[in-house]
Amino acid sequence: MTIGKAFFAQLMDFVPWNAFGRIVGRYAGDNRIRTLSCGEQYRVMAFAQLTYRESLRVIETCLSA
Repeated sequence: MTIGKAFFAQLMDFVPWNAFGRIVGRYAGDNRIRTLSCGEQYRVMAFAQLTYRESLRVIETCLSA
């Protein structure tokens, strides 16, 4: 049984989400989205980079498991 946050969650705590949200709002990044917001997409791509995923299909399989 683990206690505390996972490594990825601890790493995402370092991202300045307020500034990220301001930038997304300034450039209208979340307008007309279908499934993932900009923040969610950033988290997915960061996870894929950290776990050495090489294709979208592998990323999708990993996240849906």
